[in-house]
Amino acid sequence: QELLKESGGGYVQVGGSLRLTCTASGRAFADYAMAWFRQAPGQDRQFVSTINKYSGRIRYADSVKGRFTISRDNANNSLYLQMNNLRPEDSAIYYCAAKTNGLSSSKEDEYDYWGQGTQVTVSS
Repeated sequence: QELLKESGGGYVQVGGSLRLTCTASGRAFADYAMAWFRQAPGQDRQFVSTINKYSGRIRYADSVKGRFTISRDNANNSLYLQMNNLRPEDSAIYYCAAKTNGLSSSKEDEYDYWGQGTQVTVSS
């Protein structure tokens, strides 16, 4: 069982930045593909970004391209999401997820482990 814990959420004004961190508890983090998803009130959870286990394949949702950057530090069992130029529509609970076969995907039902989420609120 992999435990994932997100941190770094908070309240920020339009145009501001936040850096989210997801820390994994197990020893297999380096073998997993990882992703960020988000869910706003009343909406389905949506894909934000994904990175495969080698950091060689990275994808973003169109809505965050050019503003968000995903990265990982396998030595420290950590996944990051640098979010710049934030907009009110970025407000959501952000979740990290792990896919044990190492192949990145934008489909949430392909992920095996999930964190509990961290709230991001962007105020105009």
